[in-house]
Amino acid sequence: MKSYSDDTLVVHLNLPGAHDADTWNYSLATQQSLAHVTNLVKLTEFDPAAYRCQDSSMLNMLNDGIRVFDLRYAFDVTNTTLVFWHGPGLVSETATVDDVLYGFYRWLDDHPSEAIFLSIQYEGGTIPGASQDAGVQLQLYNALSSPAARHYILQTTGSFGTLGEARGKITLLKRFDLDQILTAYGDSLPGVHFSPAAWIDNSPNITLVYNTATGGAAYIEDYYQPLTPSDSTAEDNIRWKINATEAHLQMAANTHPNSLFWTFASSTNLANNPPITPAIQALGNGSLTPTGGVNERLIPFLRTMMGKRLGIVMFDFYNTPSDLIPLFLSLLPPNASRPQD
Repeated sequence: MKSYSDDTLVVHLNLPGAHDADTWNYSLATQQSLAHVTNLVKLTEFDPAAYRCQDSSMLNMLNDGIRVFDLRYAFDVTNTTLVFWHGPGLVSETATVDDVLYGFYRWLDDHPSEAIFLSIQYEGGTIPGASQDAGVQLQLYNALSSPAARHYILQTTGSFGTLGEARGKITLLKRFDLDQILTAYGDSLPGVHFSPAAWIDNSPNITLVYNTATGGAAYIEDYYQPLTPSDSTAEDNIRWKINATEAHLQMAANTHPNSLFWTFASSTNLANNPPITPAIQALGNGSLTPTGGVNERLIPFLRTMMGKRLGIVMFDFYNTPSDLIPLFLSLLPPNASRPQD
């Protein structure tokens, strides 16, 4: 980012992201190593491939150019510590929300010209009876308002400014509500609020107003489960998803130049028979999908987008094919990151 001018607006940038970034090391070995923990609450887990969306560490993601991270938190099985989950898949019992935040802080110390964007969301469906209660919300607030957090998190609320303002900082994309604790807590927490109540589930085209005073709105595609027939093929599911993603990226390139666009190229369809995992959607299923998955099929489309603002794009298994992120980052060189008329 250091080659981009400080006065470049964040909404004029192309920012690659990792969907469910914290699942990068989730595997059968992870499940087995945590069985003594998950057995305490009689947790039923499925094939770990159902939960895994990445295969590279978050440090590698940063070094590969990923700047937007989708993180899903909830209490651990003891209801005492905030850790990361994907559904009932416990990613780690020891890597806490605080730990990961400090990892980002250290990376920013070493890369002060860069900006990080953290999409933080409560993960439901973890352990029986779990909810985003006051205890969860207070711990999250404490993590995001500590002295260290106040130093590294951009202390702006309800707007996206310039890259110069965001450099060396974390911009919070708050996909959570703090509605079980005092209103003052939520009001004092910086970042941009994407309330879950306003985020339409499984939609290819969401308009979410994040600031009613200014009319600030984001345009979002989060069509994470293609609504195909229940016995559809991987080819069908990939095609339905790529159609939604490309349509939204066309919209990003040609409309609302001064608003945030946020597109999820990630998807799954576990309800299908047979189940379609995130890896199948992103990478394909061998000879059954001869032209690959969503990632491979995005390559020729992205090559037609040179010079275009696409905004935030979230990927599963972002590093396959290896030219996906370099191509995405090359679309909008520094001198082209300006509003389009």
